[in-house]
Amino acid sequence: MTDDDLKIRRDEWYEKAKKEGKLKENPTEDHKAGLRTMQNPVRRHIVESLGEGKMTFDEIKTKFDLNDVQARLDLDMLVDTLYIEKEDDTTYVITVRGEAFLKNVDPKHL
Repeated sequence: MTDDDLKIRRDEWYEKAKKEGKLKENPTEDHKAGLRTMQNPVRRHIVESLGEGKMTFDEIKTKFDLNDVQARLDLDMLVDTLYIEKEDDTTYVITVRGEAFLKNVDPKHL
């Protein structure tokens, strides 16, 4: 995917998220929440793994050796900050914001 393709998808995703009321009203708060979320290495690795394909709640728990509470907390934070989204009741996928994060972060920091 080219940078232009990602930009187009990002703009479309942003407008959709805005219309659905998923974005915080204050962009500074949105940015702060995203930074807080991505400070945790497990959450960064979850996003990285979802960049390779969708995963279920149980697959994520197993891969990252998390209990139910830890997995729910990490996944809820990633969903709330729009790095990932639920495809159905148990399956998670990366969003355009998550893809942009992976594209713009040096892999050694994941």
